[in-house]
Amino acid sequence: MTTFGSTPITAPEPASEVLHVAAAAVFDAAGRVLIAQRRVDVHQGGLWEFPGGKLEPGESVEAALSRELWEELHIRPRHARRMIRVPFRYPERHVLLDVWRVDAYEGEAIGREGQPILWVEPRALDDYAFPAANLPIVNAVRLPQCYLVTGAYRSDSDFLERLSTALARGVRLVQLRAPKASPALLREAVARCRRAGAISLYNGTPDEAVAVGADGVHLSAARLRALTGRPSLRWVAASCHDAEELRLAEQRGADFVVLSPVQPTTSHPGAVPLGWSRFAELVRDYPAPVYALGGVGEGELGQALRCRAQGIAAIRALWGRQGIEPRESER
Repeated sequence: MTTFGSTPITAPEPASEVLHVAAAAVFDAAGRVLIAQRRVDVHQGGLWEFPGGKLEPGESVEAALSRELWEELHIRPRHARRMIRVPFRYPERHVLLDVWRVDAYEGEAIGREGQPILWVEPRALDDYAFPAANLPIVNAVRLPQCYLVTGAYRSDSDFLERLSTALARGVRLVQLRAPKASPALLREAVARCRRAGAISLYNGTPDEAVAVGADGVHLSAARLRALTGRPSLRWVAASCHDAEELRLAEQRGADFVVLSPVQPTTSHPGAVPLGWSRFAELVRDYPAPVYALGGVGEGELGQALRCRAQGIAAIRALWGRQGIEPRESER
């Protein structure tokens, strides 16, 4: 029996010009993800993609996903959860990708239609050429479920010790939020992240992120509003608090966002929390990964995933008390 991560959803009939596609990020036991190469004689031919196909009239997304994976790869999903929905308009067509993460399946994957398939480490996905509509999926696959935001520290050595402990326990995405830190400290922090295979983002301006050698920049809501275009960095993230800021982050090309506060926090006692229902509503159709921040920790990770978040972002839960262990699929 196939067990999906949410209540079955029968998609509303899309407009006739929209091609509604169920797509899957299929992981094996080693944490590798499956990609397939498109035939050269089809749209976006020769590029790599995540397997899937269009919904038949009246077909649910889950049914389409199961059918397509069987037809293309000879596997049937046993456990899957919804990740993101990606609308994308090519000059010649408009597509809507309904993307699911498949962590367990029956069968052995083969290219039943003669298509080449590969099992790839998520961090290596940047080495392959994908259709533009697949790029948000690449980001979602590459990003882990926990996003560490660095917090208070007593000294440079304390900062580095806390960071190293977090990295040793499995943190693979770090926001360096340390406005008073010296450039030397930040460059050392970036170097430690890189050696551990973790992505580092600097909370500041794009120029500051480049100066310390970070993999990307994390923009405050104020910096996001001041932005006129997407910075030329591999990773661009932003802090958002409402639907308007989410739309702005999408327009500016943010690779992922943090949405807060989900629950009451001691650091911002006057902020009105979104609550999980409103968070889920805002995230439901957002076309990029979203982390839940504010009053959340590892104990809320399951709730965040059920709300279709990428995962949780935290300071206290991940910086002051390192208890995170990497999941097999995130290594």
